[in-house]
Amino acid sequence: MLGLTVPRHRLGAVLAGFSLVAAGVAVQVTPAAAATPHRILFDNAHAETAGNADWIVSTSQPDPLGEDSSPSAETDWTGALSSWGVALQKTGDYSLKTATSALTYGGSSATDLSNFDTLVLPEPNTLFTTAEKTAIMTFVKNGGGLFMISDHTGADRNNDGEDAVEILNDLMTNNSVDSTDPFGFSIDSLSISSDYPSAISDSSNPVLHGSFGTVTKSLIASGTTATLKPADNSAVKGLLYRTGYSGNTGAFFATSTFGSGRVAFWGDSSPIDDGTGQSGNTLYDGWNDSGATNAALALNATEWLAGGSGSGGGDDGGGSTCTSAQLLGNNGFESGSSTWSATSGVITNSGDESARTGSYYAWLAGYGSVHTDTLSQSVTVPAACTTATLSFYLHVDTAETSTSTAYDTLKVQVLNSSGTVLSTLATYSNLNAASGYTQRSFSLAGYAGQTVTLKFTGTEGSTLQTSFVIDDTALNVS
Repeated sequence: MLGLTVPRHRLGAVLAGFSLVAAGVAVQVTPAAAATPHRILFDNAHAETAGNADWIVSTSQPDPLGEDSSPSAETDWTGALSSWGVALQKTGDYSLKTATSALTYGGSSATDLSNFDTLVLPEPNTLFTTAEKTAIMTFVKNGGGLFMISDHTGADRNNDGEDAVEILNDLMTNNSVDSTDPFGFSIDSLSISSDYPSAISDSSNPVLHGSFGTVTKSLIASGTTATLKPADNSAVKGLLYRTGYSGNTGAFFATSTFGSGRVAFWGDSSPIDDGTGQSGNTLYDGWNDSGATNAALALNATEWLAGGSGSGGGDDGGGSTCTSAQLLGNNGFESGSSTWSATSGVITNSGDESARTGSYYAWLAGYGSVHTDTLSQSVTVPAACTTATLSFYLHVDTAETSTSTAYDTLKVQVLNSSGTVLSTLATYSNLNAASGYTQRSFSLAGYAGQTVTLKFTGTEGSTLQTSFVIDDTALNVS
């Protein structure tokens, strides 16, 4: 209920099992991509080399330059994706790395997703953890590119009961950021033995007509397709279709956007296989298949995902376009503790206060004793967006009686990668107590091109409670 005047009691109302990083975590400030090479991370932490697969650009990981610092031929790097990697490396416009451990976003590791423009998932064969799915989806929502490459249903290379179709569908439908068909497509449970899917006619599409060439056909050598659902995401678009299919069914290659990010889907791993790799693997040279243009498709799509085309879709932090979007994950707290970092009990559905909408809200302070609560989330403000507005609804109730002294406070701040406060947007106190919620708004346009942490800190004195209750947050960019 609104208007609490006694100290809060959180027993039974606390969300148990927080697996979050400490509030106010330092995150990287992302430099403008225009001043650096496009940064591409290839995943090799989910059984991408199980069985006959060898979906790596090089055996030197995380940095393929350790195998050959100046590759000129695909055999200079070892892996079935070496043709892809070497072709990008030779342009001088790309920086490539390989992830060999769990995917993270907003952390300190060299392969943390905050350090990259695009993540490539080349037929993963183990499920992503809950934390990894949050990291991936937040990365895309905040401006990253995601390249999902599937294979046919039943291609369970490590015999763990999961194949790429199931794993990628699980990523899209069972995550804490947005499980309501966020990309506007689902991957079909099919095993199509062979086909040469054809490209649609669209001379302005940067994936089909990019700097690496014109795409006419791709290749299916045991693969699958996707079903498009434009009612869920109007940005989804099929670019190549299985023979005899069009519209919302049979899409072999599709693109979409999510938040400020871009997404690409390919229904088979054979097109990216260059036929060479580590000893003992049985590989197939789909990259150079004479009936297809798979190299141009892979390379153009990589460029588009990384923001290099500057045309359509989402954008990375340093790109040249801006897609209007709301960027905060779990912005109404209805997914509980996901996405946010918070001290114990802050995100709650306790009946002692009331959510503005839904059931959950964030409740800082309210103990009537010396106490500090924090709530934070990192977010990338796209460089090309000229408007970025942080908003939230705040309710303050208090047992304090003073009309002149601020005994208890709530600070709203922006932090950089070192945890240094860049700005205190506002400070509220027991003097702001009032019935109901009031919306508060602030411009973050000055942080365009950066990844920053938004942090709320509630601090209480020794006696008499003040509760700071937050709901329905948003960071809208355009």
